[in-house]
Amino acid sequence: MSDKKVVLAFSGGLDTTYCAFYLKDQGYDVHTVIVNTGGFSKEELAETEKRAFSYGVDSHKCLEETSNFYEQCLKYLIYGNVLKNNTYPLSVSAERAFQALAIAKYAKSIGAKAIAHGSTGAGNDQVRFDLIFQIICPDIEIITPIRDNKLSRQEEIDYLATKGVNISWEKAKYSINKGLWGTSVGGDETLTSNLGLPEIAFPSQVEKDGSEVVELQFKKGEFVGLNGEKLDSVNAIFKLNDMASKYGIGRDVHVGDTIIGIKGRVGFEAAAPVIILKSHHTLEKHVLTKWQQHWKEQLANWYGMLLHEGQFLDPVMRDIEVFLENTQQNVTGTVTVNLAPYRFEVVGITSDKDLMSSTFGQYGEMNNGWSGEDVKGFTKILANQSKIYNSINS
Repeated sequence: MSDKKVVLAFSGGLDTTYCAFYLKDQGYDVHTVIVNTGGFSKEELAETEKRAFSYGVDSHKCLEETSNFYEQCLKYLIYGNVLKNNTYPLSVSAERAFQALAIAKYAKSIGAKAIAHGSTGAGNDQVRFDLIFQIICPDIEIITPIRDNKLSRQEEIDYLATKGVNISWEKAKYSINKGLWGTSVGGDETLTSNLGLPEIAFPSQVEKDGSEVVELQFKKGEFVGLNGEKLDSVNAIFKLNDMASKYGIGRDVHVGDTIIGIKGRVGFEAAAPVIILKSHHTLEKHVLTKWQQHWKEQLANWYGMLLHEGQFLDPVMRDIEVFLENTQQNVTGTVTVNLAPYRFEVVGITSDKDLMSSTFGQYGEMNNGWSGEDVKGFTKILANQSKIYNSINS
């Protein structure tokens, strides 16, 4: 393990650019790495590599984790219909564990002494990254220049100016983190409790009006087709997102409790995730029993919370995944959705496993599988416990 070799999580933004120069000044051999979990185009990855080498780093590597991210995490979020605080599909928090895991394994593979990242001391990401690094590579030092030196944005800009880097960072008013499962948007407005994000803050602008009907195909809980076209789940997500984001669907602001105990507020756009989750949940209402749905909701809530707080490697997560996957055996069918500007509507489902079978009865209409006398007897027995309690305590 080289005493001078450090792996830097590098996005090309202000914080990681500062870290690159700072680490060089400290005498480190800096090896930058970017982890793609579905948020970067080939052109963006090439530009990031070019920028890293222009800053004098010793090597640069792109680690492709999009498929792993889906297979090991996202499909379970879909199985569980996971929305943090009934709002946020864990767009960024879900991918951080996979970025950290990839970086930790890469650092070990090249014999690095340290791993560096550009987190500040006031957010969730510092905990998510540090937790994974401490578990996977406990002997490798963690360096966080922004957090450790308590730097302001202006101090970073001033330092980089001394290095000849005079990019107008202040023009980037909004902090954008894009991935397969959505895009987070932070800005001045999200630091308040009362202001909403303006239209211009969102990366995807509204391009369509009117409405459009789409059909989502699910097989054992996985999203596997769009409008009759069979697709692998990752490409199905990309395709639906491209279609629905043109309507401005999936925008919201999440307010939650951070891992470090303070309240946090972040905007996001997640057109495909919110449609997929709502569609999947609707299909489940038709094909799962009452108690399957009840216990799924309990465990999925825990799964989402633990993932959000960086606890992806806790073995209980694997236990919950087994349960969630087992509930999906009958979650197969097609969900029809109507897209329109800033909204969508789940119209209905078709499935061979639909439990709304007219063979047994039609809600509010007629009963085919029991008689009125059956219901009278059933209701009498069902009332016994409350009848006894009320007769004694009234």
